[in-house]
Amino acid sequence: MIFIAVKFTIRPERSEEWLSLVDEFTQATRREQGNLFFDWSTSVETPHQFVLLEAFRDAAAGAAHVGSEHFKTAMAWMPKVIARKPEIINVEVPGEGWSEMAELTPV
Repeated sequence: MIFIAVKFTIRPERSEEWLSLVDEFTQATRREQGNLFFDWSTSVETPHQFVLLEAFRDAAAGAAHVGSEHFKTAMAWMPKVIARKPEIINVEVPGEGWSEMAELTPV
């Protein structure tokens, strides 16, 4: 599995609309055959920062994502909205998605 985490810092005046702006990109990515998940969160410590956690079945699925029209379209408009270059972690890990945490169970 290819696991990717990306921190996007958005221009303050565009931050409130970020999730709406990326909705089409998000939905199209989630429909990709090799996509395992594509989830947005907001940072609790850094204003105007959104964190994307995404995973793809394998390197071929990741390459297909980067080659897709919706990816190219998003990369074309995002520079006008981001405040700084995104930070990224991109690693290959064993497995096919999330596992349960062994140390914690609800009571």
